[in-house]
Amino acid sequence: MQNQPFYRETWAEINLDAIKQNINAYKNHVPSGVSIMAVVKANGYGHGAVATAETAIQAGASYLAVAILDEALALREEGITAPILVLGWVPPIHAKLAAEQDITLTVFQLEWLEQAEAILSGLSLAIHLKLDTGMGRLGIKEEKEAKLIVEWLRNKPLVNVEGLYTHFATADEPDNSFIEVQRNRFEEMASYLESEGIEPTWIHLGNSAGAIRIPERIGNMIRVGISMYGLSPSQEMKSVQPFNLYPAFSLHSQLVHVKQMKEGEPISYGSTYHTTEGEWIGTVPIGYADGWIRKLRDGYVLVNGEQAPIVGRICMDQFMVRLPHPTTIGTHVTLIGQQGSEEITIDDIAERLETINYEIPCMIGPRVPRIFRDDGEKKGVMNTILKK
Repeated sequence: MQNQPFYRETWAEINLDAIKQNINAYKNHVPSGVSIMAVVKANGYGHGAVATAETAIQAGASYLAVAILDEALALREEGITAPILVLGWVPPIHAKLAAEQDITLTVFQLEWLEQAEAILSGLSLAIHLKLDTGMGRLGIKEEKEAKLIVEWLRNKPLVNVEGLYTHFATADEPDNSFIEVQRNRFEEMASYLESEGIEPTWIHLGNSAGAIRIPERIGNMIRVGISMYGLSPSQEMKSVQPFNLYPAFSLHSQLVHVKQMKEGEPISYGSTYHTTEGEWIGTVPIGYADGWIRKLRDGYVLVNGEQAPIVGRICMDQFMVRLPHPTTIGTHVTLIGQQGSEEITIDDIAERLETINYEIPCMIGPRVPRIFRDDGEKKGVMNTILKK
């Protein structure tokens, strides 16, 4: 885990204990013997890939998943030795590099296998075959595609089909039965592959929502992504979720300037806001370059346990808030998280932006350092800018 210092008044805090609790909740929910693949793509959904990967492994995850090969290589460079699956398509010219680094790749194209074989130079490569059962994104869609791949795999001992998986398109919609259509399609294709001698170690269908809805029918491994970080896969899932989730991400800053204004004074670009007589305005040093985008201008933050509305347009590096009373420079500002009896959740921010909660921690950029806390104590700091 990195431990770079930082020199600004804005930071995110990552509660590693929450991640452990969320993984344990899933372990207790699914049948005994089902393993957990912790999804740490997109810098651990904005939480920090290395720290969340290490924490997930400590909590009992046996596999990691990322979206691109670069993410897998970065984990290896940080000394993480756990199995890693790349969920996305990797150019076949990089198959040798993946094999050298003991990184498992997703495969679903005969042409890919043919090109990769010429690159591998005798190295063994672990792969997971991906089936497209209705997502329409990546995967083997029809049996005739599977037959060609099965025929190629015969007498190819250096290509180890370690896993077989698919991805649910509507698992986070409790009233949508398409999950059963996908599950049946998967079972049909898996049966065919088994009849042809393809018997992978790992079968994984369940994402966070799928594992909640059909825990008995998701194979022997689940992929826990958004819920590992304490966020429900959708608003609709909250009513059917059989256990609590604990958010790991919070976002903080400090007031760097406080001033009392006269009536009618303009605030920020475009002079879209004008003050009232005696109004107190505070400046918060985070802006749209950090992922706190301009559309959040009608929201609020928490200062001394009270709501402080954002006024004027959000700038690239800072924004202004209306304070209820004179406040000291350096006062703690919470953008996401809890202060006293008030709380701003990631779901609240997602609702303001008319998007899903997945997007919010991912959009908080690399200029914002992450402080990791374990058992309430500071465990490390990730500062991407100052990383040597």
